Amino acid sequence: MTQNLGGASIALLLIASSVPTSALACATCGCSLSTDAAMGYSTDTGWRASLEYDYINQNQLRTGSHAVSSAQVAGINDAGGDQEVEDETINRYTTFGLGYSPSADWNLRLLVPYVDRGHSTYGAATNPITSDQLSGSTITGLGDIRFITSYQGLLEQRNLGLQLGVKMPTGNYGGPNADGTGIVGRHPTAFSSGPISQNASPGNLVDTSLQPGTGSTDVIVGIYYHRAISDDFDAFVNGQFQAAVVHRLDQSGQDFRPGNTATTSLGVRYEAHPGLVPQFQLNIFHKAADQGALADNLDSAGTVAYLSPGVTVSVTGNLQAFGFVQVPIYSHLMGYQLAPRWTASAGLSYSF
Repeated sequence: MTQNLGGASIALLLIASSVPTSALACATCGCSLSTDAAMGYSTDTGWRASLEYDYINQNQLRTGSHAVSSAQVAGINDAGGDQEVEDETINRYTTFGLGYSPSADWNLRLLVPYVDRGHSTYGAATNPITSDQLSGSTITGLGDIRFITSYQGLLEQRNLGLQLGVKMPTGNYGGPNADGTGIVGRHPTAFSSGPISQNASPGNLVDTSLQPGTGSTDVIVGIYYHRAISDDFDAFVNGQFQAAVVHRLDQSGQDFRPGNTATTSLGVRYEAHPGLVPQFQLNIFHKAADQGALADNLDSAGTVAYLSPGVTVSVTGNLQAFGFVQVPIYSHLMGYQLAPRWTASAGLSYSF
């Protein structure tokens, strides 16, 4: 019971797939926030450094469009099934960004995330669920770095932009080999407490989808558009698609390919007072199922939508800060997955 521990993966990958527009610009699950829009699309030249923190506590089991209890999921195992009963996954992402705009038309951006993730699960528990069935792990380390190029010279107003980027396999990743006698990948994390931690290696490994990295090289494409809709209001819409084009875990019986993701965001900014800009976003995220022998195929696909109120503050002429809360308003998840009741993001951006 070391694999198929990743019903949390859609939440985690939601963050990761939103990287160009969110704070990891962010890894799997709740943070689909468009931070490019939050800070305002800029035509200024020069350098910009950013630091963002995202908090995502996945502590609600869901299937389809509704919540379920742990006892209901364990009831599947009471009837002879083999369904993991996840407890909680707390994700804390700290992302450093460095961008450069050589002209008003072009922007280059590097995003380097650090992952701090606590995960706990009851495994294939049956009722009654007891605390001695709980296994836990702490997963930390460098995540998958992203590099994004944006071009916004298509229109004279420079309010229509295209994005092309790549996610690189810099984070640790992996799982057991085909016959369960060894480990594939790069330094995958194991459980540190509970009954699963007592299994012989590699039977004690955390699910592949919960490792800091995916082991894949992904291509990212995006488009955004923004315009003033009145003297005080500015509106935007953007979309991104991410797909793995090369995956290092590619051998039969020990392969893993993360599912393709698509994110759409739209929102309004109130700009009557440039030093304090309240705004409101609607973020929609869809993820296809992970693929391969190390994937939790049934519990890794779905669609979620968030309402995201927030504010951007001009601290000084070159320093901006922002804070947002995301509240889920819709979800349709395949299988049984952990989802957040809310998420929070805060960040700083300095131009020089």
